[in-house]
Amino acid sequence: MGIFTTRASTALREAKGDLRIENVTKRFADFVAVDDLSLVVPRGSFFALLGPSGCGKTTTLRMVAGLEQPTAGKVLIGDTDLTGSRPYERPVNTVFQSYALFPHLTVRENVAFGPKRRGLPDALKLADEALALVEMGHLAQRKPAMMSGGQQQRVAVARALVNRPEVLLLDEPLGALDLKLRRQMQVELKRIQTEVGLTFIHVTHDQEEAMTMADTVAVMNKGQIEQMGAPAELYDLPTTTFVANFLGQANMVEAKQVGLDGDRPVYEAFGHRWWVPRHRSSVPAGEPAAYGIRPEKLRLNHERPALGGSSAAAGPGVLRDVSFTGVSTQYLVDLPGLGTWGVFERGRWIVRRRGVARSRRICCSCRGWPGW
Repeated sequence: MGIFTTRASTALREAKGDLRIENVTKRFADFVAVDDLSLVVPRGSFFALLGPSGCGKTTTLRMVAGLEQPTAGKVLIGDTDLTGSRPYERPVNTVFQSYALFPHLTVRENVAFGPKRRGLPDALKLADEALALVEMGHLAQRKPAMMSGGQQQRVAVARALVNRPEVLLLDEPLGALDLKLRRQMQVELKRIQTEVGLTFIHVTHDQEEAMTMADTVAVMNKGQIEQMGAPAELYDLPTTTFVANFLGQANMVEAKQVGLDGDRPVYEAFGHRWWVPRHRSSVPAGEPAAYGIRPEKLRLNHERPALGGSSAAAGPGVLRDVSFTGVSTQYLVDLPGLGTWGVFERGRWIVRRRGVARSRRICCSCRGWPGW
């Protein structure tokens, strides 16, 4: 249990500015859940904490909410130190995966509950405005049990927004929804955040969810941030093997730099060579490197293609599996020394149109040095 302060809560609830996490550590007995984490979330941004189970993302969110207290470090909004304050004293609201709606209250009464507890005279008017924002005003008189999961999620968002918090925390709020509804809610949450202009912090293990909604994504691993940046930057230029493998799929191989072609480093592994632009290579010459390339950057070829200055090829290899996923056809190819690589190609059953059968020897090629 944390040690709470007795400061007047009014000043805390009126805190405004960027969310700042300064050198925060959280220990549970001998286990370090969050390790010396420092982070600034700009006011009004949509920020995502992304990572696998146990990486510390939910613990970080709970410390921002006041549900946990840091073992060391500070949590601030602007210049106001929130460390040690109770959850209700903070200008922070949370939307949980479980929705946590009162079953005996109507939708309107659920949303108006917070303003009523604060003694605001226009609580019902504020509730109506929040329901209009999430397009749920027409269901204001229904009870939660009479609504779908997606509708309940919208009500939960409205109940969190009605208090006009400085920061809204989203703790994997879409995890209980089916795929189609989850994607619809992703768009809706981004629309709502843009309209209200509040700081949204979304915690999730779903990479597509984070990249769809967030302006900035921080990938967490073992209580620390591995890499932070815009979604496209993280996907296209990961700085660690963990980030490369966690965001999407990646074909990875241990390689070494064997020379330069102009200003482009040349990497080699098991007789295969790749040319990488200088800005995509962060490993000093002579040190071991992990070369990676996304499956959608590769193409299949019956024969080893003639290579120009902007092409590279691997193989021949053996086609092991073919899967049609609707958007693309996915292939698994065993390449000597490189292991099993994935290749994504758009189109319906390309493997049949090209006459490629399982166990046939084929090559993988790419253009424009798309790896890192």
